Amino acid sequence: MAVDNSDYTHRLERLLEVCKSLSANLDLEPLLQSIIETASELTRSESSSILVYDKATNSLRFAAAPWYQKEALKAVSIPLDRSIAGQVFSQLQPMTLSSFNQSEQVFRIVDRELNSDTHSLLAVPLIFKGSAIGVLESINKLGNIDYTEEDVIILETIASQAAIAIENQRLLNEARFAYQKMIEMDRMKSDFISIASHELRTPLGVILGHATFLEDAANEQDRKELKTIVKSAMHLKDLIEQFANMDQLEHGLSRIQRVRVAIIPLLQELVDAYKDMAKERKINLAMEPCNKNLVVEGDAGKITIVVSNLIKNALTFTNERGHVLVKAEEVPGYVKISVMDNGIGIPIEEQSRIFERFYQVENHLTRRHGGMGLGLSIAKQLIDMHGGKIWVESIEGKGSKFIFLLPQNAAQVSAAQRVFLP
Repeated sequence: MAVDNSDYTHRLERLLEVCKSLSANLDLEPLLQSIIETASELTRSESSSILVYDKATNSLRFAAAPWYQKEALKAVSIPLDRSIAGQVFSQLQPMTLSSFNQSEQVFRIVDRELNSDTHSLLAVPLIFKGSAIGVLESINKLGNIDYTEEDVIILETIASQAAIAIENQRLLNEARFAYQKMIEMDRMKSDFISIASHELRTPLGVILGHATFLEDAANEQDRKELKTIVKSAMHLKDLIEQFANMDQLEHGLSRIQRVRVAIIPLLQELVDAYKDMAKERKINLAMEPCNKNLVVEGDAGKITIVVSNLIKNALTFTNERGHVLVKAEEVPGYVKISVMDNGIGIPIEEQSRIFERFYQVENHLTRRHGGMGLGLSIAKQLIDMHGGKIWVESIEGKGSKFIFLLPQNAAQVSAAQRVFLP
């Protein structure tokens, strides 16, 4: 039969036009409906449909069909081993058949469901990255004639659009599901942290109160045991406070209350507060003398949390007879605060992650030194809220130096955000 080149060219032009419009449609159901209507139009068929592979049943199921067939085909599954569509899917090759009323290849359940008679069919695989994900079929070419090679080319082109649309939707659904699960897990975690930190405070306060009272009245031997109880309770109190701080930051409940903060007295008070911990660990904790009146506009409570976390970390990861030094100095527009130790240090490959929540450098360090991996994360969030920056310089086996910058005033905060924020 002679090929009508003008007709084929017109159909290709129409195909190009349709493909452009299809690529702009991101909603899967109307997109697939438009694809099967286009397939019927350009192959001049009674109807077309899209079947996708169902892994659970190892069969093909209808993903798109003419509106008047949808309900009847909803529950129909097409076996791979007893159908033309199954062969096309398995072999990744198109197939055309005609005049096959007696053919055993036709899966006649569809005809019975639709009360119709399939007398010609063209089916092509939906292929994505070399694998079949379904089949596009056109049924009963008008004029009771056979499908041509031109019909196959046109339907394969349309099928490529359908395959991309279906796979993109699958990936989008997976991403949405994963995102929703992440949000749900994050909400559950936040609820747990909020409830646990609140509920643990009351009994812990009772334990600390009674233990402290008994410690004052106890004899020397009992006082030693009670001191262990108080020490462990204080450690638990510290962990609860870290959880509470993190919960407040996550829910936006924590705000910067900017006042003039004298840095040197604040640091000296904290160094003095940790002298007992340092003495117990046989570590020399000191502050480098500074004669300048260093002042920032910031939140004294939150700066205290940051420095406390850094000093505790330094004391925790420094061995006996080690040294921890706290230093403050002025740099243009900022106050620079450093907490230095000659402890175990941090491997260079771990340094980029130490400010992440719950991140622990090494499991053996966690077992040996304890902690939840929250202190540095909270410190970073609080410094970010001030418009500052925090970082670490460390050599494994030689020690670490944690440094942070605090803008001296509100004008410098805006400048800092332009520099530090991506």
